[in-house]
Amino acid sequence: MADIIYVDETSSTNTLLKDMLRRDAAVPEMTLVYAGFQTAGRGQRGNTWESARGQNISCSLLLRPVSVAPQEQFVISEIVSLAVADLIDRHCPGTAIKWPNDIYHGDRKICGILIENQLDASGIVSSIVGIGININQDVFASDAPNPVSLRQLTGVTYDIGSLVEELQQAVAARYGDFMRNGDAGEVHEDYLRRLYRFGTVAAYVDAGGQFTGRIVDVRRHGRLVIEDGDGRTRDYAFKEVSFVI
Repeated sequence: MADIIYVDETSSTNTLLKDMLRRDAAVPEMTLVYAGFQTAGRGQRGNTWESARGQNISCSLLLRPVSVAPQEQFVISEIVSLAVADLIDRHCPGTAIKWPNDIYHGDRKICGILIENQLDASGIVSSIVGIGININQDVFASDAPNPVSLRQLTGVTYDIGSLVEELQQAVAARYGDFMRNGDAGEVHEDYLRRLYRFGTVAAYVDAGGQFTGRIVDVRRHGRLVIEDGDGRTRDYAFKEVSFVI
């Protein structure tokens, strides 16, 4: 297994890993860096990611999915989401993947994932996979509406270093299986089985306002498909629809 590198503090583990790649293009695949504290941790939509010092997993991991076509890059998000869900389920079963790649337990968010793919003319050169998992934090100070930590769910205090090792192994297992057999269809079906609210009638908001519908699919390139109350299907890219939690 590739190296796991710990730093006490950094602005962002994604930025740190990208800087490492700029200095040395031969950084091994599956190298993982994690920090005790991020001063500018990032989430999706440009949001910051709240994480108390030393209490949670704030990490980034390097993948080199060169055989994945750029138009199929959503499979990387599916693989990583499934791997994180695998890890959390070992300690507290009941996770789901909220499209596109948040990890939920019930209706509460336990993990956020931010993937930055570097492409050139040949395709995907590397993927920097940023993962933030709430582990031991008991109090959340930000205005995030629904955070939860593993400790809040189980009452157990966890060793962060040990869980980081488990996380690297979980991603390696899912990613390794895919790279060996190349079966994106199998990954996608597994993703849909774990998808939050899949097939369940619930409330959503898009540019036209709030409506009721049910998730019926996620396109292989990542667009969400919701069937509304009139039986019409609506396709959404990231940020075009919001879940009413």
